[in-house]
Amino acid sequence: MELNHSLPRVLVIVGPTASGKTALAFEVARLIPSEIISADSRQVYKLLTIGTAKPSPDELKTVKHHFVDMLMPDEHFSAGDFGVLAGSAVADIVARNRLPIVVGGTGLYVRALVDGLFSGPGRKVEIRAELESRLDREGSEALLEELRRVDPEAAHRMIPSNQRRIVRALEVYYATGKPLSLHHEEQKRKESLRPVMVGLDWKRELLYARINSRVDAMLASGFVNEVKELLSLGYDDRHKSLQTVGYKEAFSFLRDEISYERMVELMKQNTRRFAKRQLTWFRKDRRIRWIGIADGMEPPRIAEEVAKLAEGK
Repeated sequence: MELNHSLPRVLVIVGPTASGKTALAFEVARLIPSEIISADSRQVYKLLTIGTAKPSPDELKTVKHHFVDMLMPDEHFSAGDFGVLAGSAVADIVARNRLPIVVGGTGLYVRALVDGLFSGPGRKVEIRAELESRLDREGSEALLEELRRVDPEAAHRMIPSNQRRIVRALEVYYATGKPLSLHHEEQKRKESLRPVMVGLDWKRELLYARINSRVDAMLASGFVNEVKELLSLGYDDRHKSLQTVGYKEAFSFLRDEISYERMVELMKQNTRRFAKRQLTWFRKDRRIRWIGIADGMEPPRIAEEVAKLAEGK
């Protein structure tokens, strides 16, 4: 695809947790007048500080950050909300002749900003109920075959185990008379920015060692006390914002469901699994230029390379 060079350039730094995205973004901001947009679905919440590895108070003062400490943990915030608000933030930053740096590991947030999210027709309760009843009676293969007849393009991207997606595609078709694939085509968002996408690529054993060290550092910094404070304020893992790695295990420990040692073990294990899922998501985006990171490489050195990419050099 030919790039539209009249669109504003936006630097997007992605990668798994503990890969050094935040530190790199801060160093790039030292080299180029910039503002940082956090694409992290948990840093947006107040009180979730140690467990989300937020930028330090000094970093927040030195470089303007967006979408950090915006909401209380019981407030709703979606990828769609982020896409709209972050798009406005990009326009404001560019108007101030500064580089927007999007940094974070929440792939859906990055997609919402860079590509937009599909907002299909609203849910049709009666049609959905009938399709789910048929799913129970006939099985997903029968419904997928039906989808192949009415929307072969959408069906081509699905397998029988994608039950929710199959039901949704049929629901859209029977509610509107148009295939889901056609809705997607009609709602493709007009390009509004030119992303320069960079990913931080660690050897797995080094990344996992960094994850383990981060968990140890979090605990040494008072993470359990942070979770106790959340509990004292009435927040726990019933709230979506706290149904996340680290907090879930700490809540289990504080409820005496697991030992401290087991909490630490699970935090490390589940964070490593989360990092693997993040990498799987980002590897699918061919626009991302992956930078191999070796142990001991300093953020300033990497930042020089990334800054040149951001400036189109």
